[in-house]
Amino acid sequence: MESGARGESIEKLKGLKISSLDDEDDKIEEEQELIIEDDDEDDEEDEEQEPVVLGFLEKPKCHWSLLRQLFPSKAGGVPAWVDPINLPSGQSCTCDICGQPLQFLLQVYSPLSDKESAFHRTIFVFMCTSMSCLLRDQHEQWKHGPGKPSRSVKVFRCQLPYSNPFYSSEPPKHNGNDRPLKAGVALCNWCGTWKGDKMCSSCKKAHYCSQKHQALHWRFGHKLECQRLSLSSQLPDSCDSAPMEKIQVASNTLWPEYEMINENEDEFDEGETSDDERRVNSLVPTSRLDLSMNSLLDSFKGDSDKKCWAVFQERIARAPEQVVRYCRHASAKPLWPMSTGQPSKGDIPCCNHCGSSLVFEFQVLPQLLYYFGVKNDVDSLDWATIVVYTCGASCETSAGYAEEFAWVQLYPQSAA
Repeated sequence: MESGARGESIEKLKGLKISSLDDEDDKIEEEQELIIEDDDEDDEEDEEQEPVVLGFLEKPKCHWSLLRQLFPSKAGGVPAWVDPINLPSGQSCTCDICGQPLQFLLQVYSPLSDKESAFHRTIFVFMCTSMSCLLRDQHEQWKHGPGKPSRSVKVFRCQLPYSNPFYSSEPPKHNGNDRPLKAGVALCNWCGTWKGDKMCSSCKKAHYCSQKHQALHWRFGHKLECQRLSLSSQLPDSCDSAPMEKIQVASNTLWPEYEMINENEDEFDEGETSDDERRVNSLVPTSRLDLSMNSLLDSFKGDSDKKCWAVFQERIARAPEQVVRYCRHASAKPLWPMSTGQPSKGDIPCCNHCGSSLVFEFQVLPQLLYYFGVKNDVDSLDWATIVVYTCGASCETSAGYAEEFAWVQLYPQSAA
C-alpha cells in the first residue's frame, strides 16, 4: 500500500442493491436473507478478531511515485502493471455485458512473505462504468453450474519472485531514479490501460486495445496528429520509449489518480481524532459522507439489514474516508453493509487455476466514488461494497495475470 516503506506495509498487511430481475430472484433473496441472519453474529465476531488494514487516498507526492517499478497501491488513472509484458487480453479486458473495455479502478500491493513466488504481488480491479451493467453483474454472480457468469467487475492477480526479468533485486530508492530492467508492451494510446495490439494503419505509431478507442482517439485529436507522425519516421515507437516516463493517454474520462496509503484500523480508536481534525484533513466533505450514510437507513426493509447497517456504520465512522479494507486471514470476513445480498460459502467459486478455495482479501467501499467525482444521480455508478476473493494458495499460473473473483453488493434501488 504506501510505496515508500515496503517492509512496513508488508508487516501491516500480514498483521493482519441486490436487485432481482424476476420473481424467482425475489425468492432467492429471501432464502439468502434467512441464511445470513443465522450467521450474522458469528461473522461480525470473526471480523472483529482479525486486524484490518485501511486504505486511504492522497494525491501523489511526485510525478514518478506511482510508476510500476515502485510497486504502488493506487486508485484511478492507469494501472501500474507488475508484469508489463503478459497483460490480460481478449475478452478478459472487456465488460461481458456491453462488450466495452473495462476501466481501471484500483490496485493493492500485497506481497506474501511466506511464498517465494509472491515476493511481489498486486491485485488489480477493473470495472465497467455503466450502472446498468453493474446491476446485471450482481444478478449474474448468483449463477451456478456450467458456463461462466457475465461480469462487469473483474479482478486479476499478478505475482513475481524476488529474482525476475523485470525489476532489480535491490529495493527501490524512491528518489526519482528507479527504473525497471525491461520496457513493457505498447499500451493503448487512448486509455493507457490495455495492450495496444491494434495499430493505426496510417502513421503506424498509435496503438489501441479496441476499435472503439481507436475511433475515439481519431475524433479527439489523432486525426490532426497522424500526418505529423507519419512524416516523423525517426520517432521511437511507444513501446521503446524510456521506461521511466509516465504514459501519456488521450482519454479524459479516466478516473483521477491517487496514491493509496495504509493504516491499521486499531490506530483509529474512538475519541483519538476529533471531528474538527477530521474536517480539516478531509479531501471529501465530511457532511456529504454523513448525509449519504444516514440517508440509506430508511431504505432498508428488514431488521437484519438495519442491524447490519448499524454495525457497518459504527465501524466505518472510526475512519470515514477509508476506501479499502484489507484483511487476508483464514478467518477474516468482509464488513457487510447489509445482510441482503451477502453470498453463502457455496456462492464463492474455487480457484479456476488450481481448484483451491478462494479467500476474502479486501473490499472496496463506495467512498472511492467521491474521490473520483462521480455524481450522485439516479443512473450514476454506485455500490454498497465490492468484495475481492483470491486464491487461498496464491497459486502460480502460466499466465502473467490470474483472474480472481469479486462479489458486488448493491444498495436497494430505492436508495439510488
